[in-house]
Amino acid sequence: MLEEVEHWLTRRSWSVADRPLDRLMVAKAARGTTVSVVLPALNEEETVGEIVSVIRRELMERVRLVDELVVVDSGSTDRTAAVAEAAGARVEHRDAILPRLPALPGKGEVLWRSLLVTSGEVVCFVDADLRRFSADFVSGIVGPLLTDQDVQFVKAMYDRPLLQPAAGHPGQGDRESQGGQGSQEGRGSQGGQGGRVTELVARPLLNLHWPRLAGFVQPLGGEYAARRSLLERLPFPVGYGVELGLLVDALHTAGLDALGQVDVGVRIHRHQDERALGRMAAAIYRTAQLRLSRAHLVRPELTQFERGEHGFVPRTHAVDTEERPPVREIAEYTAGRAA
Repeated sequence: MLEEVEHWLTRRSWSVADRPLDRLMVAKAARGTTVSVVLPALNEEETVGEIVSVIRRELMERVRLVDELVVVDSGSTDRTAAVAEAAGARVEHRDAILPRLPALPGKGEVLWRSLLVTSGEVVCFVDADLRRFSADFVSGIVGPLLTDQDVQFVKAMYDRPLLQPAAGHPGQGDRESQGGQGSQEGRGSQGGQGGRVTELVARPLLNLHWPRLAGFVQPLGGEYAARRSLLERLPFPVGYGVELGLLVDALHTAGLDALGQVDVGVRIHRHQDERALGRMAAAIYRTAQLRLSRAHLVRPELTQFERGEHGFVPRTHAVDTEERPPVREIAEYTAGRAA
């Protein structure tokens, strides 16, 4: 590990306990900073309500840490929107945001569009498939942005225990093929370390090509917060490459010392099947490749195999090749901010 990264780890890695809520409220009041929390969601009726309820109860009613709580529904066919609204979130529908620009499937598309329907100076993203959710996920990663003006981008780090999907529950892979919004991780190891996509794809890529980011424990985690002033300058890969893309671009835009991570404990969520993970890995690799060379991708497709009645059947999937430009280049966004 680079000496610079070792030094960064001592300065920019924290625990949620390092910043109690009372300290955060004093810092928030002193600077008048506003905070928006965004949950991207697709068919998450089982979990989104509890997450919204916890954030609303702990961080909007008991204290006023969060000013705005928005669920962006990307086309759910279940009761995700109704459950989220009943729990106290404002629900925005992906296709109704910036309707002149047809929506593309993918998590990154939803995160990018969320900037047009939120107003907080700090924006916090939280996946909507988390179980046993704690408000620490939000207060932990928002904390450094409230207390330290030099910090611009903060990711959560956590243990990831193995948790199989409930019997009879549809696989996460089906959701991903529809542009699902859940985490891009595979099953955690028994020791609670990062998922397979992190360990087999993202971590090697970062260590080899962006070694200054080697200190991030969960580079692909879906829980992170950033200053709007930074997010509006970054391009957003529309699919599952968004987490890696934002992290790499934040490094180049703001510098390593502006980035941080906070230990929030344990993260439990549903897991993806192997084929879905393969497609995610391809999207993440493509995102890295684009940032390394900005070269043309010769064949942006991935062929996988499934055993059928008469042997193995090839299934070819497109790899995400689209990115949305920095949101400050969108006329509707700049007009809304000026109003």
